Amino acid sequence: MDRQRYKNTYVVVRHGESTANKQCIIVSSAAHALNSFGLTAKGTEQVLRNTLRSNLNCETLIVSSDFKRTLETAVVIGDLLNTNPVIADQRLRERDFGNLELKTHEFYPQVWQEDENPSQLKTHKVESVESVLGRGLAVIADLEQQHSGRLIALVGHGDVLQILLAYHAGLNPIYHRQLTPLDNAEIRSLLPSKSEYGKPNLAVCA
Repeated sequence: MDRQRYKNTYVVVRHGESTANKQCIIVSSAAHALNSFGLTAKGTEQVLRNTLRSNLNCETLIVSSDFKRTLETAVVIGDLLNTNPVIADQRLRERDFGNLELKTHEFYPQVWQEDENPSQLKTHKVESVESVLGRGLAVIADLEQQHSGRLIALVGHGDVLQILLAYHAGLNPIYHRQLTPLDNAEIRSLLPSKSEYGKPNLAVCA
């Protein structure tokens, strides 16, 4: 699949601030994240503000991780723009952080350092960059088969989207943290050449 010849235009959307973000804990398992750790009020406001500044519109196809914080983000976008219902896809779930589940965010730098040193012993059974990239690209491959000429928003999580962005920037995905990290509710073009955003045409979405 030639990433420069996609039939659709893709943007990535990181979820808004969640209660897990506010508590500074890692929540990556379905057991905890499917029905808990949704958006904070601030997170909802972030999503609304950034959506209004984006080029997303009522024709946007929204595909989201099925975790609570991402689905809530996607629904806020969809309701604001009056899009078709959100499509949930488990392959966009948060990276599995293994034994670090419910541990503090202070462990993230160690994981990212290990990402950049493949020969280094992986101490916490964290899902590999290769695995995360594989499932993200599988989502895009399916969307490329099903659609053409669409603007598609992939709503997901920090590491998952950073790894996809690194790959599409031509960077070895193990160095995903060398890219500017996605903020909560940030909307960014998947391909570097498509980074301009304008106001959505809300008039046609009424």
